[in-house]
Amino acid sequence: EEDTMLTYLAIAVLAFVAGVLIVAARKADVFEVSRSATIRATPERIFALLADFQEWGAWSPYEKKDPAMKRSFKGATSGVGAVYAFDGNKQAGTGELAIVEVQAPVKLAVTLDMTKPMACHNLITFTLAPAEGGTLVTWRMEGACPFLGKVMGTVFNMDRMVGDDFEKGLAALKQATERPQLVAAPA
Repeated sequence: EEDTMLTYLAIAVLAFVAGVLIVAARKADVFEVSRSATIRATPERIFALLADFQEWGAWSPYEKKDPAMKRSFKGATSGVGAVYAFDGNKQAGTGELAIVEVQAPVKLAVTLDMTKPMACHNLITFTLAPAEGGTLVTWRMEGACPFLGKVMGTVFNMDRMVGDDFEKGLAALKQATERPQLVAAPA
C-alpha cells in the first residue's frame, strides 16, 4: 500500500512538472512589462531625473533593494553612451544600464544587461506625454524570454513582480518631481 501511494505521488509530481513545461513551451518568446502614472510636473523636470543616472537614487526602486550596492559610471552620467554599472545583493543583481536613445523630453531608451541573478538583455523605455493634470510617464521593459524564463513565468507572475517595482518607482518619481523646487533667495 505504501508503494502504491508513492507511485501515485510520483505520477502526480511528474504530471505537474510536465504540465508546467507544456504551458511554458507555449508562452511567447518575448515579454513586456509596462506601467504608467500621471505626474503633476513638466516633462523637462521629470526627464532630468530619468536621463541622468546619478539622479536614479532619488526615485529608482532598485536603488533601495541594496543600499550597499557598488555603483560606477562610465563616461557622462547622461546622454547617449552613458553607462551605469551596478553590483548588488541577489535582490538588486549585477549588471549594466546604458542610454541608447534620447529624445528630450519625450523618450529615453536604456539597455539593461544583467549578469546576476540571471543573464538577460532587455530594453527599457520611458515615454512622457502631455496629460490632463501633468505628464503621463510610461515605464516599459521588453526582452527575449528563453525557455527557463518561460518556466519561471509559469510559476511566478513576472509582470506583477516587475510591475510592482515599476509602480513604486513611478510613485517615487512623482514624489521627487512634484515637490516644490527650492529657489535661492536674491542676494
